[in-house]
This record gives sequence, C-alpha cells and structure tokens, in this order.
Amino acid sequence: MKPLMTAWLTACLLLLSQLAQAQANLTIEITRGNERATPIAVVPFAGGEDLPEDVAQVIHDDLERSGYFDPLPRRQMMDTPSEGDQVRYGDWRALDVRYLVVGTASRDGDGYRLRYELLDISGERRMLGEVVTASEGELRGAAHYASDQIFEAITGIRGAFSTRIAYVTSQGVGDDMQFALYVADADGRNSQQVLSSREPILSPAWSPDGGKLAYVSFETERPAIYIQDLASGQRVRASSFEGINGAPAWSPDGRRLAMSLSKDGQPEIYVMDVGSRDLQRITNDSAIDTEPSWSPDGGSLVFTSDRSGGPQLYRHDFASGEQERLTFTGNYNARGRFAPDGESLFLIHRSNNGYQVARQDLESGRLVTLSDSGSEESPSVAPNGTMVIFATQQGNSGVLGAVTADGRASFRLPSAQGDVREPAWSPFLN
Repeated sequence: MKPLMTAWLTACLLLLSQLAQAQANLTIEITRGNERATPIAVVPFAGGEDLPEDVAQVIHDDLERSGYFDPLPRRQMMDTPSEGDQVRYGDWRALDVRYLVVGTASRDGDGYRLRYELLDISGERRMLGEVVTASEGELRGAAHYASDQIFEAITGIRGAFSTRIAYVTSQGVGDDMQFALYVADADGRNSQQVLSSREPILSPAWSPDGGKLAYVSFETERPAIYIQDLASGQRVRASSFEGINGAPAWSPDGRRLAMSLSKDGQPEIYVMDVGSRDLQRITNDSAIDTEPSWSPDGGSLVFTSDRSGGPQLYRHDFASGEQERLTFTGNYNARGRFAPDGESLFLIHRSNNGYQVARQDLESGRLVTLSDSGSEESPSVAPNGTMVIFATQQGNSGVLGAVTADGRASFRLPSAQGDVREPAWSPFLN
C-alpha cells in the first residue's frame, strides 16, 4: 500500500475512534444551582493554555457540579494570579469570593506538572498547596484529584470527583437495537465500553475495590448474572438458573453477591458466595422480593417487596434473621440504597408528581423528595454520600440525572445519541 494511502487510512481510523469516544461521553448540564453555595474562584492556570485540557476549568466544573460551591465566571475576574504571593485579597473580597484557587500547569517530560494553591480570602491565608504530576492521558485525572483535595479541605468531606460511573446505553429500534455497557469518569468523560450486545444489559454493580462489575445480560436469550474484570476484560457467568437472575449487589467485603432469583418459584433474595458459588436463601414469601442492597457494615440487606400489597422497602438482619418494613409513606417505594453512613436510605418514591428520588431517615422514618421530573429510576449514591445519580427522561430520550443529598442542586448528563439508563456510582478508587 502506498505511504500516502496508509497515512490517509490511519487518519480516518483515528478520527472515527475520536468520534465514537465523543458520542459515548456524557455532557453535564446544570439544571438547578444551590442558592446557598459557597462563592469560590478558580483562576485559569498559568501555562495551561498550551495543554490539551483546561485544568482550572475542570476544577471549576467539578466544584460547581457538587452543589457546594458557586464558582465565579472568568469574565468577572479582575486579575489572574498564578501563585498566592500575587493575590490582592481585597480585590477578591470585593467580588464576594470566599476561597480562591490559583496555580500553574506545564509539560513535564512525557507527562504534566500541576501546582495549585487554595487560599482563604477572608482569613488571608494559604489553606492548601501541592504539586501533582500526571502521565500522558491522565491530565483530567490530576485535575479531579486536585478538586478532591480542595473539596475536602473546605468541607471536611472526602471528594468523589476521581470516582467513576457505569451506565447502559441503547440505540435503534426493534431487531436493530444495540445495547452497551460503559464506564466513565464521574463527570461523564473518558468513557470506555465494557460490553456490547444486541440483547438488554441491566443492573451494573461495582465491586468494593472498583475492579469488577457484576451485571445482568440477556445475551443467551434469558437473564444471567456475569462478573467482569475491568482491567483484563475477562468475565465469568455467576448465575444462570431457570427464570429470573437479577439485581446483583456486592457485599462490602466483596466476597458475596446478593441477587434476586426465581429458580424456586417467585423471585426471592439469595446471597451467593463468589468463590464457592454456594447460595443462601434470604427470603421465603409468596410476594416478589427483589433489588437487594447491603448496609455499609454488611450486617443487613434492604430489598423491595410487594408483600404488603405494593412495592415497599424491607430490611433483613443477618444476626437475628428478622425482616422489618422500613417505608410507609405512599404506596410505592422501591430500589433502596443506603447512604455511606448507614443512617438513611435513598430510593424511588411515587407521589402525585410521579416517580422521584427521595431520602428517608432510618431513625425517624421521615421521607423527603429530592428530584422533580417525575420519571426517575435506578438511584445510585456517590461514595461520599453527597449526591445521587439516577436515570430519567428528557423529552423522548433516556438520560442520567444527579441531585445533591439535600435536593438543593441538580444536573443532567445526556448522551450525544441513544438512551442512557442503569447508572451505578463506583466506590472510592484510591
């Protein structure tokens, strides 16, 4: 083949790869800001204009998306210092900025070098300063890391910007339907395809170490639960009994999977030892029991059951073997997920406004709705408990949405094409 033709084909393949990556990425749209958010400014990093990513903009977007911060637009900045010694605190106080982030970004051999500082404007002091190095392709990751440190320094809560999400996309109609399982950064970027299938994919669930995904696939024309190693791509079929094999959920120690199986009749909750494949039946009822989720300490499971006449949440205690009903507000409460502190549940609650993400305090039983579109499903909680991601509808398309745990701020992550469903937020990855 002629060198010119080879170069042309290489360029075309590279372009197609970039286009496919762009279509798979999700784009954040802020839908509701927090009126009580803390004012902060992230100044463009000196030298950053020559890099493939705008590091300061990534940090700005991370902090804004959290709902805790209200970053100052760049056009309103009177100055662009790159280090603390250059900062005129009075100027930033006049802009009602409470915290300031400054820094530099540059090439460093085959990678990058970031230096950033966090400044307290009212106290005129340096709160945080660090130099971060990143290899080629990891520049956004370094920016997310800086966001995590800044977030924790101000709020006292561990940042979750360096985590990932899994989700399922679908395109086409009828016999031309195509499904795919993706993982991406928590902001929807850097997406990678894990599985592609002409049959539905459901319920991805992260292992506690973030190295594996369990999910349901219909590729053999009936549902089966698979476990896939993300680094190697290798996978095993964990459960393929007759009937329903659904809703896998990892135990906090990563040794067991809770799931819903109908192999003995009605769907019931079982727990499988991942190593031995031994099964323990947890529920035994004439009702439908599904959607298990572990408590953070592994001592109990919450699950959805219609044994009271409609979907409600119940808890199974492993020590006592007792099961109790948890939800009593309304006639539909499902897909319960524990907050990381174990003190509350996030769930889907049906009200007069439709299906909404809600939070229920486990001690008081008080339930409050957080989202507002009325078509929500499949909530998943950030590992620091500050946000919940879920599937919802935007026009005729399925998209992902997210809302803060207090309901004060929200955003959406639509896809460039196709529907997006079944989100799952990863654990902390470092």
